[in-house]
Amino acid sequence: MKVFQKVFLFFFLFSSATFFAQDNVKTTVPDTISHWEKKNTVGLDISQIAFVNWNAGGVNSVSGLLKGNFIRKYQKGNLKWVNEMIIRYGVNKQDGVELRKTDDAFQFNSTLGYRKDTITNWYSSAKFNFNTQFTNGYAYPNTTKAISKPFAPAYIFLGVGSEYSNKEKKLNVYISPLTMKTTLVLDQTLANQGAFGVNKAVYDVDGNLLRKGELYRMELGFLVTNYYKKEIYKNIIWENRLSLYSDYINHFGNIDVDWQMQFELVVNEYVRANIGAHFIYDDDIKAKEERNGEQVTVGPKLQLKQMLGVGLVYSF
Repeated sequence: MKVFQKVFLFFFLFSSATFFAQDNVKTTVPDTISHWEKKNTVGLDISQIAFVNWNAGGVNSVSGLLKGNFIRKYQKGNLKWVNEMIIRYGVNKQDGVELRKTDDAFQFNSTLGYRKDTITNWYSSAKFNFNTQFTNGYAYPNTTKAISKPFAPAYIFLGVGSEYSNKEKKLNVYISPLTMKTTLVLDQTLANQGAFGVNKAVYDVDGNLLRKGELYRMELGFLVTNYYKKEIYKNIIWENRLSLYSDYINHFGNIDVDWQMQFELVVNEYVRANIGAHFIYDDDIKAKEERNGEQVTVGPKLQLKQMLGVGLVYSF
């Protein structure tokens, strides 16, 4: 575990530093052509509904979603290094109901690739991915018992493979026959429950703790990812992200699916509407349900999140 922590910290800190590298190069050597490209996009979606003497009834509510996408890309000759940070956080407030979280994500991707010549679109690549959340998650209306927390879980993918990257078509496909997946559950209470696939705690017949739950789970498997972005009609942009992973040792053939699809309707430079869906299936994630006022754990289920929003977007 100590070796893995060193590798993780190296990739995360070294890749994160690239978000500032381009500006530093321009400041210190202003006459030198930089091989760095950067793009920052931040947005805020807000929706609100209010009723006054409305005959059909209804509940006043307001929702907000803060989102950001930050890209740093280095390309020189046949070498390419792409880093991307994605953040999302959304909340909803209804009359008579406490503030509730609707979205929560932090994701960092880093891909280093090298191709043999400038003609081919195929790269020999190494990929690093890290994602977690900012705040506790609950199975509402139960807010006394968190079902997830920051770094509980957190997912880390680290592997090598081949990548097809077509800049003109905005198409990217990555295939890795050797990817290490690490699931972190850095909360002992959740780890003792065996949440997110880690080995749970062991108790004796009297309920005394014999062995704590493990804080991490490591797997070795096959990873395929896909990214595609296209303007399918004037001012309507389709963006698709798909990740498929299967572990070689534990139930090979069970595929973890993470699929995000979004349609962006461009009103003008600063106003956009978004329609999207996010599907997740992971055999290690057990669903939580409320039964007779108690929270119980059931089997894995398909997770679905649907999103619709209109808001402001600023790129720089």
